[in-house]
Amino acid sequence: MKSFIYPEMMVHVALCTNKVPENVLIISNNAELLMDEMKKYGEVSSKVIGCSMDELREEADASYDVVISEMYGDNVVLAHINRILKADGQLVINNKPLEDVDSNKVLMQDLANYFKIIMPYNLGNDNSAILASKEYHPTADIILQRADMLDNLNYYNTEIHLASFAMPNYIRKEYLGIIKN
Repeated sequence: MKSFIYPEMMVHVALCTNKVPENVLIISNNAELLMDEMKKYGEVSSKVIGCSMDELREEADASYDVVISEMYGDNVVLAHINRILKADGQLVINNKPLEDVDSNKVLMQDLANYFKIIMPYNLGNDNSAILASKEYHPTADIILQRADMLDNLNYYNTEIHLASFAMPNYIRKEYLGIIKN
């Protein structure tokens, strides 16, 4: 996979869906490429913490519009992420390939405890992520002008954003009743 696909899809899908993203938390042990993408949103404040429960516990309640996480999403991690997200917040969390249905179902069922909308999406090749949202729908609420006005992108655009949520019927059937959209 091209090195620019992953960071563009992890950052821009959420930030082009959230109405007014002001504060973004990135949970990663290697966030340089994600931060490069965040710089394209000059007015948005972003912070990076490592994949550590201690660092996550220190974050203030309801302080972030978007969390982009490369940390494994067990129930404890998800509870803390829910706590630090605002009432209309979103989480992007990297995921196993969409065909790894059993592992993904567990994560999506855990996310359902905190989020109204849970939608897996393709990051390119065999990689996937999940956008979990308390309010905004990633295909219905995309901010087209923001998505189309971003400069210096190699992969992401409005059409890629929308298409990334498409999946073949044999996979869609496996997630029936788990994906919340």
